[in-house]
Amino acid sequence: MTDDTAPADVPTPGTVPGQPITLRVGAQGVSATGSLYDRIGGAPTFDRLVRRFYEGVRQDDVIWPMYPADDLEGAVWRLSAFLQQYWGGPTTYSEERGHPRLRMRHHPFRITPDARERWLHHMRDAVESLGLAPLDEAELWGYLDRAAHAMTNTFD
Repeated sequence: MTDDTAPADVPTPGTVPGQPITLRVGAQGVSATGSLYDRIGGAPTFDRLVRRFYEGVRQDDVIWPMYPADDLEGAVWRLSAFLQQYWGGPTTYSEERGHPRLRMRHHPFRITPDARERWLHHMRDAVESLGLAPLDEAELWGYLDRAAHAMTNTFD
């Protein structure tokens, strides 16, 4: 009696051997591996995100007073550098400013639920303006939404 079964690593004649599955960030898109920083285009993408965000913030009478109007370029750099580092880019932020300590840095500001929602509104517009692949957008947005909720420090 003969055994007609082939070992698992030998394809049966006339069939295609199994291929590894590659998760893609969009139709025909790049592989969903590596850092978000690399997948979405690195520093130029984060700079576009932050600049678009501040375009909205500058028009917002509730949250604009929390930002340093006399150092807007510094604020742009700090947010962009932080996000780049968080998402796998250069560690310049920590090298120049130390640990992010987000809650401590935001503590002096009254961040109410209304302020949080306005921040999220402007950030949502900025994220959508990038035209990211759906998985990348969801990953980025999920973090930004959680971070905004974590910064809320007053409810009056």
